[in-house]
Amino acid sequence: MARLADYFVLVGYDPGKRGSGDGQGQILQRFPEKDWEDNPFPQGIELFCQPSGWQLFPERNPPTFFVAVLTDINSERHYCACFTFWEAVESPQPQSHARNGEGEEEEEEEEASSPVQPAQLFAPKSLVLVSRLDHAEVFRNSLGLIYTIYVDGLSVSLENVIGNLLTCTIPITGGAQRTISLGAGDRQVIQTPINDSLPVSSCSVALLFRQLGITNVLFLFCAALTEHKILFLSSSYQRLTDACRALLALMFPLKYSFTYVPILPAQLLEVLSTPTPFIIGVHSIFQSETQELLDVVIADLDGGTVNVPECVHISLLPEPLLQQTREALSMVLDPELEVADLAFPPSTISASSLKMQDKEIRAVFLRLFAQLLQGYRWCLHIIRIHPEPVIRFHKAAFLGQRGLTEDDFLTKVLEGMAFAGFVTERGAPYRPIDLFDELVAYEVKRMKAEEGNKQKILRHIKELAEKLYKNENPYPAVTMHKVQKPTEGCHLRLHQKPFPRLDEGTVQWIIDQATAKLQTAPPAVKAEKKCMVPSGPPIAAILERNGNALANSARRLEVVRNCISYVFENKMLEAKKLFPAVLRAMKGRAARHCLTQELHLHVQQNRAVLDHQQFDFVIRMMNCCLQDCTAMDEHGIAAALLPLVTAFCRKLSPGITQFAYSCVQEHVVWTNIQFWEAMFYCDVQNHIRALYLDSAEENHVEQESAEEPQEAKSALEIASEQLRLWPTMSREKQQELIQKEESTVFSQAIHYANRMSYLLLPLDTSKNRLLRSSGLGDVESVSNSFVTNSIAGSVAESYDTESGFEDAESSDVANSVVRFINRFVDKVCTESGVTNEHLKGLHVMIPDIVQMHIETLDAVHRESKRLPPIQKPKLLRPNLLLGEECVMEGLRVYLMPDGREEGAGGSVGGPPLLPAEGAVFLTTYRIIFKGTPTDPLVGEQVVIRSFPIASLTKEKKISIQAQADQFIQEGLQLRSCTFQLLKIAFDEEVASDSAEIFRKHLHKLRYPQHVRGTFAFTVGQSPKQAMQPKAKEKNPSLRTLSKNLVKNAKRTIGRQYVTRKKYTPPAWEQRGSQHFPEDNEDEISVSEELDRSTLTPGSTMRPSEKMTMTHVVERACCRDYQRLGLGTLSSSLTRSKNEPFRISTVNRMYAICRSYPGLLIVPQSIQDNTIQRISRCYRQSRFPVVCWRNSRTKAVLLRSGGLHGKGVVGLFKSQNAPTPGPSQADSTSLEQEKYLQAVINSMPHYSDAGGRNTLSGFTSAHMSSAGKWGSIRASGRMSSYALNVEIGSRLAGKDLLGTQHNGTPAEPSFLRQHRASLYIIGDKSQLKGVKPDPLQHWEVVPIEVFDVRQVKASFKKLMKACVPGCPSSDPSVAYLRSLEESEWLSQIHKILQISVLVVELLDTGSSVLVSLEDGWDITTQVVSLVQLLSDPYYRTLEGFRLLVEKEWLSFGHRFSHRGAQTLAGQSSGFAPVFLQFLDCVHQIHLQFPMEFEFSQYYLKFLSYHYISNRFRTFLLDSDYERIELGLLYEEKGERKGQQVSKSIWDYIDRLNKKAPIFFNYLYAPEDGEVLRPYSNISNLKVWDYYTEETLSEGPPYDWELAQGQPEPAEEPDRQDTAAPQSKRRIIWPCYDNRSRVEPDAISKLLEELHNLEMELGQVPERWKDTWDKVKASQRTEGRQEGSRTPSSLLMSSGLSHHRRSLGVYLQESGVGSTLNLSLDSDTSSTSTPSSGKPGGRRSTSTLYSQFQMSESENRSYEGSLYKKGAFMKPWKSRWFVLDKTKHQLRYYDSRMDTECKGVIDLAEVESITPGTPTMGAPKTVDEKAFFDLKTTKRVYNFCAQDVQLAQQWIDRIQSCLSDA
Repeated sequence: MARLADYFVLVGYDPGKRGSGDGQGQILQRFPEKDWEDNPFPQGIELFCQPSGWQLFPERNPPTFFVAVLTDINSERHYCACFTFWEAVESPQPQSHARNGEGEEEEEEEEASSPVQPAQLFAPKSLVLVSRLDHAEVFRNSLGLIYTIYVDGLSVSLENVIGNLLTCTIPITGGAQRTISLGAGDRQVIQTPINDSLPVSSCSVALLFRQLGITNVLFLFCAALTEHKILFLSSSYQRLTDACRALLALMFPLKYSFTYVPILPAQLLEVLSTPTPFIIGVHSIFQSETQELLDVVIADLDGGTVNVPECVHISLLPEPLLQQTREALSMVLDPELEVADLAFPPSTISASSLKMQDKEIRAVFLRLFAQLLQGYRWCLHIIRIHPEPVIRFHKAAFLGQRGLTEDDFLTKVLEGMAFAGFVTERGAPYRPIDLFDELVAYEVKRMKAEEGNKQKILRHIKELAEKLYKNENPYPAVTMHKVQKPTEGCHLRLHQKPFPRLDEGTVQWIIDQATAKLQTAPPAVKAEKKCMVPSGPPIAAILERNGNALANSARRLEVVRNCISYVFENKMLEAKKLFPAVLRAMKGRAARHCLTQELHLHVQQNRAVLDHQQFDFVIRMMNCCLQDCTAMDEHGIAAALLPLVTAFCRKLSPGITQFAYSCVQEHVVWTNIQFWEAMFYCDVQNHIRALYLDSAEENHVEQESAEEPQEAKSALEIASEQLRLWPTMSREKQQELIQKEESTVFSQAIHYANRMSYLLLPLDTSKNRLLRSSGLGDVESVSNSFVTNSIAGSVAESYDTESGFEDAESSDVANSVVRFINRFVDKVCTESGVTNEHLKGLHVMIPDIVQMHIETLDAVHRESKRLPPIQKPKLLRPNLLLGEECVMEGLRVYLMPDGREEGAGGSVGGPPLLPAEGAVFLTTYRIIFKGTPTDPLVGEQVVIRSFPIASLTKEKKISIQAQADQFIQEGLQLRSCTFQLLKIAFDEEVASDSAEIFRKHLHKLRYPQHVRGTFAFTVGQSPKQAMQPKAKEKNPSLRTLSKNLVKNAKRTIGRQYVTRKKYTPPAWEQRGSQHFPEDNEDEISVSEELDRSTLTPGSTMRPSEKMTMTHVVERACCRDYQRLGLGTLSSSLTRSKNEPFRISTVNRMYAICRSYPGLLIVPQSIQDNTIQRISRCYRQSRFPVVCWRNSRTKAVLLRSGGLHGKGVVGLFKSQNAPTPGPSQADSTSLEQEKYLQAVINSMPHYSDAGGRNTLSGFTSAHMSSAGKWGSIRASGRMSSYALNVEIGSRLAGKDLLGTQHNGTPAEPSFLRQHRASLYIIGDKSQLKGVKPDPLQHWEVVPIEVFDVRQVKASFKKLMKACVPGCPSSDPSVAYLRSLEESEWLSQIHKILQISVLVVELLDTGSSVLVSLEDGWDITTQVVSLVQLLSDPYYRTLEGFRLLVEKEWLSFGHRFSHRGAQTLAGQSSGFAPVFLQFLDCVHQIHLQFPMEFEFSQYYLKFLSYHYISNRFRTFLLDSDYERIELGLLYEEKGERKGQQVSKSIWDYIDRLNKKAPIFFNYLYAPEDGEVLRPYSNISNLKVWDYYTEETLSEGPPYDWELAQGQPEPAEEPDRQDTAAPQSKRRIIWPCYDNRSRVEPDAISKLLEELHNLEMELGQVPERWKDTWDKVKASQRTEGRQEGSRTPSSLLMSSGLSHHRRSLGVYLQESGVGSTLNLSLDSDTSSTSTPSSGKPGGRRSTSTLYSQFQMSESENRSYEGSLYKKGAFMKPWKSRWFVLDKTKHQLRYYDSRMDTECKGVIDLAEVESITPGTPTMGAPKTVDEKAFFDLKTTKRVYNFCAQDVQLAQQWIDRIQSCLSDA
């Protein structure tokens, strides 16, 4: 029983205490006057009676009532029911007081000082009941009764009523009804709730939802649970109290344990800035004061809003629950919502009564908590049972099993105070249970089953609501209340007596009597029903059916089990194969659990000794298992492994054993103190359970045997059993049990101190690894630095002195571990009630435990270092070339995957060939990695990746983790410009200094002092000599020759005019040490004043020079000049006069221009000494020389360096400015003009050229925009190129360059009036301010080109795009994006574009001088491409060699400098100018596969070897340098002695004789074909040279190495033993060389032929001869067979890449299809036979008819039309088929006909126009049904049956054309 009210207080206005404005209240009387012993009087009641402050009012207000809640120091809540009414202030002179209370109104009166009395003022007075019970209605009635007695003057003694009120006692719970009377003829029924633990809410929850709405209340609910501050605002005090009460009711079963003040008085507002969470209510008049609170969630009850500040983040419920809760709440609060859309809504739906709704809402939240906390009892650890149960909750396990570790909300709730209270209160296993316990134990399954079924959910909610309602109102209200109420409006009576002073004595007497009576009465003992709390189903049982846990894991678990059994059966190979799969499976939780269970099976008697390999496997699995665990260890993996790491061990040497724990310390979980606590409690619980189980079994042995054994009892069940028995035990028995439990905990603490030292002390205690590891540092809050605070506290000090070890570092490690363990022990022992003596004992033991462990570890560490390393795969030796030698033996490394996915088995699939383990070798020529993949599934393959040292562009150190379970290792990333990347991680056995030596050697080899140090020179010598630049010269005569040349050159260079930089080309002796200024090499321009004496032809030639001359004549360029008819050179050096050009020997001593060849073609009329002067105008003295002549138009192609500034001015401005005398500049410019004029005069048609065209419009604007000059090849249809018509027509004078559709040049007569004879293509930046001059016959075309710097930058980006260093998130997009950013293709586009322009000009008969930059980079590219496109000779193997030798080698492209081949070039970096040229050739090759004799492989071969330094061909920067080094002519003399090819050309020749690898089988050239490739970027392809990779053999360009691979020859022998072998071969991407594994048909046939001839003992015929024979016989066959046979030559055409892949671009191919099948006949009736004309083409349709029969045709539209025959033929009806795919219009005799009668190629159609009927046309047809189709060859006349059909045909054809 409890008192209904503890105190009755009368509080009034205190007239004496006048503060600042507000008055104060005072307690007038209180009963009883002395405090109750069990319940002191609460302080500050007067503040709470008037929360807004005490004030006087001008009129009487009606009485008010509210309940405030005070919380005392023991966090007991006191309910203060305040009943306030107003009384007149008695004070006779009220003015002074009144003003304070009232403010403005009295001010004037005061000033007027009138004698008039102010209006009557009223002061509030409060009757207050203080109680610990919350019976608001009873309090309202009782105080109302007292007020009624006073106001209405009833004849009842107030003292009696108050005495009775204070002495009334009622039961607290149990659902009893108690009727009370206060002795004024009144009667009240007090109803107590049945179960005390369920809160009573009457209607408050429903009202809260009405005021704020569902979402807002959920926000508040989550904010309260996650400990945010919540403030309610309202103008009604009663509502504030209700809202706060409702929020607490919703939180059941959690109890709010922070500040709770439903009504906060004005004086205490600063409480709102407290840092702790709270729930507080404040009157809305203080709203402005709450504005600056930044971290408070404010709920305005009157306005219905909840305001969450920006800085507050409220975690909401986890997802399915949040949605379900919202839906359930809306079903309860708004049942009409469900049926709102029905056409016939049921009439009866209405929400429940407010009281019932209130309970339904609470039922929703009760269900919510049951779902949130389901299974919580399975995560309780009971640590002590006696004397008091101690219970801990295993938070991590709970979150892990629920799969909610990431969920903010639940994590915060479980960490909160409310939940801690919940565990303390509800954790106890033996106690009374309530609705929540039943719900969470028995109803969870039902809730899971009903999910999603609204009806069932609602039914469940109603059932729960019913129970809650019943709890508050167990009986239907039978008895009526009878309480007197005051008469209406009584508070307005004018003359009211003030509330009388009560007589304390009377009241006290009543109270004393009542207490006396109570003491004599027997105590009413209500037996609490205690029982065992049901646990409910375990979490796993609830959750597992949702499927994801069991998803395909069965197979994986099988793999894990098998692998472990293999390990323990010592089947290591098998285990190794499964191992990667196991490691992958470890990502899944099930597999990790399975691993721990399987390993447990192999532990006998707590120990399992393994051999080294088994140990290694087990460790790796454990590490992999742990690496995905968080520090929380929510799935208990680390917990399950903890006993295992101390069980598995291996013997290192007699008496020394290494345990698994020393190898799995790297994981954070071991440093997480919560993990250790949870583990400790779990173990303690098991031991305590065992303690009671054993004793129980001893007693019940006999009974047990009779019954079946029961299920094992859980610890909680045992605990509840023990708690039930506890009161019945004897005192001794109790003491004994307490002691047993205590010692159990203590022994576990010692055990854990050991375990923790095992896992925290590193194997090598000298390393301070621990100090760095995060966990220990975090928990250590006292001192952040372990070092300064190394001896913490007296305990550590004593242990330090005792153990007496000096090693400071290890003591640091030891110290920190000791402190960590001490902290742990303190926490768990105090929580689990270990006695103080025991605790002290522990503190003394811990340092000794740690110290002993350190000592054993030292021995283990020593021994483990001596272990033989695990058998690593043996290093494979790479094959070396002849003369290639190893500089450094293999270092064991891992080759790591880079950004290319294929090798690592990325998204492409396929086996992961990388990472591979093996070794990296450094030879004089290459860096080679050779090894095997670490993935055992592909372990038999060999992986090779290599590149020439000379191609290394970047080397950087990286640190990298080679394998999942290893530490980070140092590594290197080596990038090569052969598009290869070696990303290697050194194995731990490689000392870091040997890695350093590797780098040094690499650097030395990459950048030799002198070009003599490169591999091409050192090959065959010992590597030692390679480093010395001055090697003994072999050929003395050559040496002298070089000396003479150099001497002469030095003599001839006299004064130097250097335009921009002072620069003397250094002699070779200093060249090694001097660095070129970086990137400025393009600006260096030298103009020399030459000494005449050496140049006069009469000067005598020494023998050495004669020798030079004969050699020079033998050079390739001379042979080419003769072929082109550009001048011959007889031995006597006499000139033949009738030629327009001559070969000049002016540069034979390389005196005029160092970088030009010795012999040059110049106009016949120009003297050598003029040349000398002209050369000064050009950069690097590279004056214009002729390099090619068009045999048909006789136009010539010249090349030179760019002009110097003064040269340009002289050339173009001399005639405008009158010069006062022949200055030197003037004379040179005149000579220059003369020179150009001489070139022009050499052209045959120059004399009759009248007018001329200007190309001035052709500016950079048109060159740089991609589309305008996409290709200058124009087709008849304008739409195919957005070609600027105006320029085009100026250029060519007729239909866009006048080239007919099939590429034949137009008649020259059209062109003559309109063009310049010589175009100078120059750099826009150099030609600024140049005005065209109408008198000259040349014209300058300024264009913008990119410089070498841009090429370098672009190439770097291209390499990164094609061979990225690390994988990107979205490879395909990243690749394309970086490819575009590199701008490589746009540079290729630019070069092709310029080249096509030049080809076009040359073809129309104008000569062209290309004069860009220094004349050795882009000039060379353009000039060589022009020749390649214009002259079919250069497309043969021999011709291409000649082209490269002439334009690139002789004309001084600086290969050594651009390739950064020596130390000098290191700073300037690699510029792939030649590679860019080869890429352009590759693009042309793709578009014209039948025009080239060489294959794509040939281009790749050159790309690889021009930078590989394997051959001497591409070394040095010019002929001059090659001669000086004695390189140029040595080949003849030395060939006999040397095996190694010095020249790449010889090598290619030899290889080509042996095998057709460089030959293109599609080669079927057309005579005199000029190629005009498309250069739009959309037509360009990324060269596969950049992306392909062959890991089986390394780059396939060192042919001998690739061939050396042994083929599996033993196949036949195995056949009989094994199962029948299949003939299939698997080709892996990026591993196998496809062309070798699966050669094309022709190569294969040739090879078979060769083998057969060998077998027959014949001398095998050369492949080329065989091939030529086959081709010849093929041709004759084709002629005999006549028209119908498609050429069987097509067997050879890999048609996949003819002009472009078939069908996509074919509409354009009419313009220039390259598939000339060299057939004389022609199947197409529309294209005229065209073999006679050069460049004649077959139309696309022919091409198709060879592959497709007419049945398989695509018919987009068909029908019959009349067609007028050709000249003089009649109209005939034909069946027409419009084929969109093939882009043609075909016609047949009739619909049934399968033979096509003719084809009109739509690519040739120019227009469709309405036609007119002609002679012989069908008579009946409307004339609008005629239409004409105009093609480039003729006009076709058609006629349809009627107008509509005609229109349809026209539309269809038009749409086809526009689609194209």
